[in-house]
Amino acid sequence: MHKRQLVLEDGSVFIGEGFGSTKDCSGEVVFNTGMTGYQEVISDPSYCGQIVMMTYPLVGNYGINRDDFETVTPFIHGFIVKEYCEHPYNFRSDESLSSFLQANDIPGIAGIDTRKLTKIIRLYGTMKGCITSCNEPVEKVIERLKQTPKRTNQVHRTSTAKPYVVPGRGLRIVLVDFGMKHGILRELTKHDCHVTVVPYNYGAANILRLKPDGIMLTNGPGDPKDVPEAIEMLKEVLGRIPLFGICLGHQLLALACGANTEKMKFGHRGANHPVKDLEKGKTYMTSQNHSYAVTHESLGRTNLALTQIALNDNSVEGIRHTVHPAFSVQYHPESSPGPEDTNHLFDEFLQMIVAVKAKNEEEAYA
Repeated sequence: MHKRQLVLEDGSVFIGEGFGSTKDCSGEVVFNTGMTGYQEVISDPSYCGQIVMMTYPLVGNYGINRDDFETVTPFIHGFIVKEYCEHPYNFRSDESLSSFLQANDIPGIAGIDTRKLTKIIRLYGTMKGCITSCNEPVEKVIERLKQTPKRTNQVHRTSTAKPYVVPGRGLRIVLVDFGMKHGILRELTKHDCHVTVVPYNYGAANILRLKPDGIMLTNGPGDPKDVPEAIEMLKEVLGRIPLFGICLGHQLLALACGANTEKMKFGHRGANHPVKDLEKGKTYMTSQNHSYAVTHESLGRTNLALTQIALNDNSVEGIRHTVHPAFSVQYHPESSPGPEDTNHLFDEFLQMIVAVKAKNEEEAYA
């Protein structure tokens, strides 16, 4: 390991030990509060372009296993830990975290005060940062960070380029990929769904031509307003095909229905966030990763009902359309990593589809 520095745009500097790639990187610095699951975090496309810090002190102790990944190629720009375990011990481990990051040209830094860094982000909000050599002047790094523009092409980077099919004998689902975690696809295939994965800019006419029983909107990175193609598509299919949105898909559904979204101060990222289900009176522990949220006040001018809220800050965590068969949640019911408290939402989505099909058949014979 070698000395490296993390520089934030506000002038904060942290000196630590580098691991993984030796290249310089920059991106929005965010923190994840999960105690485990660093493999799934690193491979989550929703972190595209970000430098991710794990607040749990020890990371790397169980190495890397490809079976636990959420995408083929990681999109994070950098990784920050308090203490990196150089000698992982797990019978499933294929390689060390450092060797994996090095192979994917992702720099990491360890040995810094992650508690202090977390407090800075919580107080001032997420900000741009850079992992670089200690030889580079801090003033030069800060100036470069301030001149770095906001990234707006994240979904384009993470979405599939072409449609593909994962065959099954059950319901026909179109999965709109904005930066899909494999956990979502795994849940649908568990139910023997016939899944067609399509790009984020696949138009409504193309989707309807596939004659799906339901449409699922996946997670993805960045600002939902940077994906106007998806918003227009949703306006056309809403009411014609049952819809279920997750994370970015949740925000896009809200925008298509006339609600609004806003950038959060430091976002929700972790596998331990409590959410209250207002319809069932239950509280779930959820897995989350998002920088944007649907605003409460904007729901009043739509046909969307608030169904779930975050207990940490009362932000919108779930909505349901009061006229059409469509609902969405901000968190990840497929977990990966995290608890499976809300895994039942996949069953509810499929049950909704069956109910709509039965109603349509009844009306057709009436």
